[in-house]
Amino acid sequence: METGKIKVKAMCLFLHNNRILVGDARTLTGKKNGRKIVPGNFYRVLGGSIRFNETAAEGVRREIQEELQSEIENLEQIDVIENLFTYAGKQGHEIVFLFKGQLAKKKLHEQKMIHIIEDGYEFDAKWVSFDMLLNGDTPLYPSFDYKSYFKQLF
Repeated sequence: METGKIKVKAMCLFLHNNRILVGDARTLTGKKNGRKIVPGNFYRVLGGSIRFNETAAEGVRREIQEELQSEIENLEQIDVIENLFTYAGKQGHEIVFLFKGQLAKKKLHEQKMIHIIEDGYEFDAKWVSFDMLLNGDTPLYPSFDYKSYFKQLF
């Protein structure tokens, strides 16, 4: 995480059978920008940084293709979130385009864990029930009113 810079990200909620696919920060290992990754007690919506001259929709499609080797069907933007946070003792600031969609690669719905390898680091993604997310002690980032959003869906 670079300090003093605002990152622009695109992330996508994948929902299936009252579960959401999330990255588990407790499983983070490796290095990013030469610094060791610090695991954390939180979940994160999948996606990542938008590249220069790339739309948010193009960025989230590319990121999910890189992470899950899957296309996204029915992609729809939900919100834009300004996320100010502290991670591993460093302040962060990001603008997140939050989307929802379905995975084209349907067999991913049946996998309990999906190991993801990125540039120099890796982590596990897993399906977590809405109830566990809303009532558990492990937060989901970026910060968003997931409780209201899930209630609208069901």
